[in-house]
Amino acid sequence: MAEYEFQRLTLPRDFSRSLVTRMLVERAEHGGWEIDRVRVLHDGTRKVVLRRRIIRQPRPAYTWG
Repeated sequence: MAEYEFQRLTLPRDFSRSLVTRMLVERAEHGGWEIDRVRVLHDGTRKVVLRRRIIRQPRPAYTWG
């Protein structure tokens, strides 16, 4: 099963839709984040939850010889 790390953002209502889109695209392209969920509150504030998969590297098997 995949493991994810999450990042929560609260974006104020005065951020335009295009600005929010650019911010999220930037995080996706350079940080590997994807949108998990978005909530728009009654006052226009956006609560965004981003996630990215945790990639575990296998531990090397050391041989003493």
